[in-house]
Amino acid sequence: MRIVNVQLGERAYPIYIGAAACDQLANVIRELPGVSRVALIVDERVAGLHLDRALQHLKLPVETLTFPPGEQSKTLRQAESLYDGLARARIGRRDLVITLGGGVAGDLGGFVAATWLRGVRFVQMPTTLQAAIDASIGGKTAVNHPTGKNLIGVFHQPAAVIVDIGFLETLPQRDYVAGLGESVKHAVIRDAEFLEWHEREAEKITGRAPDVLEELIARNCEIKADVVARDEREADLRMILNYGHTLGHAIEHVLGYELRHGECVALGSLAENELARARGLLPGAVAERIRDVIRRLGLPERLPRPLAPADVIAACQMDKKVRGGAVQFVLPQDLGVPTCVTDVTDDEIVAALGAIQPS
Repeated sequence: MRIVNVQLGERAYPIYIGAAACDQLANVIRELPGVSRVALIVDERVAGLHLDRALQHLKLPVETLTFPPGEQSKTLRQAESLYDGLARARIGRRDLVITLGGGVAGDLGGFVAATWLRGVRFVQMPTTLQAAIDASIGGKTAVNHPTGKNLIGVFHQPAAVIVDIGFLETLPQRDYVAGLGESVKHAVIRDAEFLEWHEREAEKITGRAPDVLEELIARNCEIKADVVARDEREADLRMILNYGHTLGHAIEHVLGYELRHGECVALGSLAENELARARGLLPGAVAERIRDVIRRLGLPERLPRPLAPADVIAACQMDKKVRGGAVQFVLPQDLGVPTCVTDVTDDEIVAALGAIQPS
């Protein structure tokens, strides 16, 4: 069992990581004063896989609230349905919401917890690699809007994050590999040695070797926790976590969420690397090294079909990272040395997208 602490003063919380981390749930609840009822938010697919295991650790009355799986459920309408469930369960200000599932469950369930009674406590229990190493940490909760991803949201830190590696055993290989897109992101922006580790351990990472998997999750959590502790609400430093996401979110939206989030992050990273290389910021050798890691981990290097650059550019304009009408990009200058720019032209984006368009 490993424990990573997110240091946020009164809002600090632990991340428990291990093969039996689920056992910590009862202890977490005992340490939260006043909890008398629990609502557990989970998508219908994950409920069939993991709900019984989660419920065996709960000794309080539990209202299980399910929703259809997929990014399409991150809507205000679905949130309203979950509010109805919280009302039925009489969840009060001192009670608890638990989110069980991937990034969608954490984003949607966290948003519901943040806005019910102006905020109730919640615990994240991720069941995907992407959620375990990124989405469950940092307190970003959101639902989508027809014009873009995660445009309606609020910061609301969890009381704890429980990463039980056993939950990942049922994860399809494509979904597991997709989560590695966020791991590469963390290595590129914050830790050159971590990227070297990916290079050395690529076969064991994709093979889910238990010791390597625990190390992978723990190091990602440490990186994310450190950035969040230094800049909780994305005033400056936390913006570097958006590497690969400006174009990645736009691609995800234009494709109608056909690809996994982590796959889009990998594609966005490759295109944004091309932006940095064309500007003379990123040495070509480093860009190729990142591409090689993405290839070896089994992440996509090309879009599944050609996309009109104008559609991607339009989606970028609706991104929540727009500042004063300017789209913000995080570009690497070297491993561990990112920079934020807001003067990227449409022509530069068109050229960058050329690097990931189908050949």
